[in-house]
Amino acid sequence: MRVGVYVFATDLDLDPGPLAFEIEARGFDSLFFPEHSHIPVARATAYPKQYGGGELPDFYKRTYDPFISCSFAAAATTTLEVGTGVTLLALRDTMHTAKMAASIDRLSGGRFAFGVGFGWNEDEFATHSADFTRRHRKVREQVAAIRTIWTDDVVEFHGDFVDIAPSWCWPKPAQSAPKVYLGGSGPLTMKHAAEWADVWYPTPPMTDPYLDEAAPAFRALVESNGRDPSTVGIGIAPAACDAHGLERYAENGVDLVNIALVADSPAAMLSQLDDLHSMRVSVLGR
Repeated sequence: MRVGVYVFATDLDLDPGPLAFEIEARGFDSLFFPEHSHIPVARATAYPKQYGGGELPDFYKRTYDPFISCSFAAAATTTLEVGTGVTLLALRDTMHTAKMAASIDRLSGGRFAFGVGFGWNEDEFATHSADFTRRHRKVREQVAAIRTIWTDDVVEFHGDFVDIAPSWCWPKPAQSAPKVYLGGSGPLTMKHAAEWADVWYPTPPMTDPYLDEAAPAFRALVESNGRDPSTVGIGIAPAACDAHGLERYAENGVDLVNIALVADSPAAMLSQLDDLHSMRVSVLGR
């Protein structure tokens, strides 16, 4: 099982490049960056209980663009996987997003992971003139189009949300295609992940926080869609994780655990990283 971190990188934290260097130096496998383009002051959408509920944390208002963060993180490291965890794809232009992802993967030597999510904050969708009620269908179609852009020399795609006349679009990723992680913990997201994602990437707390029931249910769902469960991974992005949690995730066949790194200063971030490193070594021996 691989272990990494995710961080809402902001202008008040250790910058993504130096942070990635420190993460790689401690032997972690990955660094993912969430996304929020902005937060409307009129908070009509409640902060979901599964993420903590109540007052929206300040870092939601201050996050860097995740693709820019991935670029700096990749440039500062040599082995660390960098990824969007997750980007709100329904709010983005499909062609530009495909090119940014392919560019990072190419320039990093194949170290990019493409995490996408449907989004929970309806307020953001209004600003982007995006239809919140159709976001699931749109993201699914966008991912299909992006995979075509990554692989075909002459790209052509015609759907309900994405329409591409025969076109050239390089660079192609260094990997045959970066893995697509689908973030989200509910049954609808699990269903979508089983149908078309490379990795299901839920975020506890949930009623089944260690995936004792969800992991086998997900694999059965993957198989029912005619896919090989051994080729579709499970990642997880807990807000916090102790040694017992890591052990339980490993027992349930989780492929990747990215633990939240949340601190109020660069020094505190490094201290938390040291604590996570010690915990990882105590459980996994590395």
